[in-house]
Amino acid sequence: QVQLAESGGGSVQAGGSLRLSCAASGRIFGNYAMGWFRQPPGKEREFVVGISWSGGSTRYADSVKGRFTISRDNAKNTVYLQMNSLQPADTAVYYCTAGPGILHGYRGDYWGQGTQVTVSS
Repeated sequence: QVQLAESGGGSVQAGGSLRLSCAASGRIFGNYAMGWFRQPPGKEREFVVGISWSGGSTRYADSVKGRFTISRDNAKNTVYLQMNSLQPADTAVYYCTAGPGILHGYRGDYWGQGTQVTVSS
């Protein structure tokens, strides 16, 4: 059973940066695709980015393309999300997820508890 734990959220000014981390339990990182979804206030949870097990394939939502970068370190069982040029529209609870269809934009089978990102103008 995969367990995920996010960290790194916080409050920043517009134009600032944050780096989120998602640590997975277990000695090995299973061959799930990994990714991030977010849920802005009053909106549905939405796809942000996904990455394959090998890290060789990624897919970004148009809203974050060119600003966010996902990476994974399988030796540490950790996925990262570097978020640059943050805007108030990026304000949301960010959730780490793992599952077979994340690169297609589908919700994962496992979820972290979420970490709040707040961007002020």
